[in-house]
Amino acid sequence: MAELTPVMKNFILHWGEMGSSWGINRTAAQIYAMLYLSPEAMTAEEICETLSLARSTVSTGLHELLGWGVIRILHVLGDRRDHYESMHDIWEMFRIILEERKRREVDPTLTMLRENVSEPSGREELDPYVEERLLEMLEFFEIINALYKQFEQMPTETYKKAVRMGDNLTKVMSLIAQN
Repeated sequence: MAELTPVMKNFILHWGEMGSSWGINRTAAQIYAMLYLSPEAMTAEEICETLSLARSTVSTGLHELLGWGVIRILHVLGDRRDHYESMHDIWEMFRIILEERKRREVDPTLTMLRENVSEPSGREELDPYVEERLLEMLEFFEIINALYKQFEQMPTETYKKAVRMGDNLTKVMSLIAQN
């Protein structure tokens, strides 16, 4: 990859900060951003050089990104080194991050709420106010889980169209809610 331009540096730094908010290591998110901007797959050594990172830091970041499924390894004829490239489809990357966040955050919370609130056998007597609040939280997480399952089965083009509908979709949903 050629030298990073100021715009590329800003994008990479910003993506690192966003990644931290999404539960991805900041350096791993920066590596992803650089690979996303790179027209060709890069070796770990090229990543180290471009981002001025230690080899161990890059290895850890690449391992995390491979675990998330947002980058892949390519092999180049005549080169024994692994080359890495990001997903090109930003919508698919969003799906993967959403799926991982659900698995890491929503699923354990839903399990805990189901075990402690909705399954009466062997649970302690809850204060009525606490029980009401926890049941409300459980209902919210059940709805989010059901919504995610619908989203997961929806073809990418369908939710792209839904997002582009914007205000029209909001108006339709308001009309449905009134009936």
